Amino acid sequence: MSDELIWRIAGGSGDGIDSTSQNFAKALMRSGLDVFTHRHYPSRIRGGHTYVEIRAADREVQSRGDGYNFLLSLGDSFARNPQEEAYYGNEEIKPLSENLDELREGGIIVYDEGLISEEDVEEVNLHERAEENDWHVFPVDLRGLAKEHGREVMRNTAGVGVTAALLDMDLEHIEDLMSDAMGGDILEANLEILHEAYEMTREEHDFEHDLRAPEGSHETEQALLSGSNAIAYGAIDAGCRFIAGYPMTPWTDVFTILSQNFPDMGGVSEQVEDEIAAAALAVGASHAGVKAMSGSSGGGFALMSEPLGLAEMTETPLVLIEAMRAGPSTGMPTKPEQADLEHVLYTSQGDSQRVVFAPGNIEEAYEQTRLAFEIAWDYQIPAIIIYDQKLSGENTNVDVEFFDRDPQPDLGSTLTEEELREAAHDNSGKFKRFNHEDAENGVAPRSIPGQKGGRYLATGNEHSPVGHISEDPDNRVAQMERRLEKLESIRAELDEERDSTQTYYGPDDADYGIITWGSSQGAVAEAIERLNAQGHSVKGISVSDMMPFAEKEVTEFLESVDEAMVVEMNATAQFRGLIQKELGRFGDKMTSLLKFNGNPFEPAEIVEGYEVNLADEDRQPTAQVRIEPAAGD
Repeated sequence: MSDELIWRIAGGSGDGIDSTSQNFAKALMRSGLDVFTHRHYPSRIRGGHTYVEIRAADREVQSRGDGYNFLLSLGDSFARNPQEEAYYGNEEIKPLSENLDELREGGIIVYDEGLISEEDVEEVNLHERAEENDWHVFPVDLRGLAKEHGREVMRNTAGVGVTAALLDMDLEHIEDLMSDAMGGDILEANLEILHEAYEMTREEHDFEHDLRAPEGSHETEQALLSGSNAIAYGAIDAGCRFIAGYPMTPWTDVFTILSQNFPDMGGVSEQVEDEIAAAALAVGASHAGVKAMSGSSGGGFALMSEPLGLAEMTETPLVLIEAMRAGPSTGMPTKPEQADLEHVLYTSQGDSQRVVFAPGNIEEAYEQTRLAFEIAWDYQIPAIIIYDQKLSGENTNVDVEFFDRDPQPDLGSTLTEEELREAAHDNSGKFKRFNHEDAENGVAPRSIPGQKGGRYLATGNEHSPVGHISEDPDNRVAQMERRLEKLESIRAELDEERDSTQTYYGPDDADYGIITWGSSQGAVAEAIERLNAQGHSVKGISVSDMMPFAEKEVTEFLESVDEAMVVEMNATAQFRGLIQKELGRFGDKMTSLLKFNGNPFEPAEIVEGYEVNLADEDRQPTAQVRIEPAAGD
């Protein structure tokens, strides 16, 4: 019995790779296994090598694994015209040729010989490499089988049938999922293909491999969710009922999920002409009394700089989403990177104030989205959730009971009309919305347009307590200091009144530390577990509070270790730079492990980075990662 299955299905964009993998992941989850998926796809609608990887085990899995052990290669049925091979190569066989380097020794390959010819196989030296690596190769005419019973697109179903036979899996959960998703003749044809592929494989092939699907069980009901699902559901449970946006990968997933759900709960979703309009509409909706949000990815978020500054100056609560992808400019739109941190922290002009959370897993994405809404409306300040393509699209199983929480529609520091009667007004009757004299924690409670006694002016200029434009130096200092006090008060609340949003790993008394943020958390956690099992003394912290920065907890962590390695997916060590900005005295204690090739970290890369970086081994990492020495070295 195998310890884990890491199944990779590869084909072309448009070949149904994503939907097939999601259903297979659900089937593995329903069989009692923990699952974790990883998507790799090009920025093309049709054609171009794409794959999804599913890691399944009878224990918790928090990250993609090191390589994989089962390849289902469908070929690319939407490959570019062969006349373009001079530049792009033979795209039809890339779902086979570009996946061989990471296949583990003893692994299984199933390829569609209805699309991938023997000539193609010889071109990539498959037989020779299979002998060298003890791979078990199964050519199957998946396309022919699909055409015999239905349509060519059903070859995915045939591939799943072959997979299940080779792994000695029961078909029950796969059949149930197919029945849930389709009906009539389509369902009947798919079930015929599934069973014929399954039986044919068991009858015609000898099983000399030892790879089998693991066995496991769940004590509670599980759901398969992505980070985008978690952020959307967190927003709904926080009372958000307005979203405006413009599609841009990978933020579009959150936008789509909320747009699909809002009609059933009285919410409003607006797709507008650009990101400036999207953020401006969200500011307006919030000003009018609705919990509102917007979002985008790198270049689109850049356009939101001006509305974000307006929300900060008018103290309009707002939640924005920034889904990072590899940049700059268009960059690699479908690949993960953590290189927008400084952009999100400092975009907009002047001494701006905002809250920034960076969740590292599904549960944190849900909880920190709810927290972002609560903080934003309590303190009348924009809050931003920053995450990346990896967390956005990876699926993992979560205990359904985790989401059994009470909703939070409360509008925070918003006054009722009764409270407004007792509030401060000027001689003309205007409400002192921006009163700096009695503002607890820097917060001057707000009114909503239409409330009796709540009239004031909202402007992007510096303003008096009732909102009139003011350039008086004393007023400027008073208003600025009041707004700045909010971040100090938020930090105090996070430190003293709430459970920590940072996540810790390893023994408390470890000598060495690994620090990370965002979606690299799972790979770091597994690497720390391996290192300690090997006899090293390592612990880790995954930081979520970017602004106001988790100064107390990060200080305590750095004081407790001899050296620390900061792991992040960018080329310029942005998170380590933030730590050094906030905690300069630790600069000589931190080194960096950086990756920015468009692929997320694997646990083995972090283990090797530690061995080179902190254990002082005289060599360089073999993976495409980069080490940055400590400040002053």
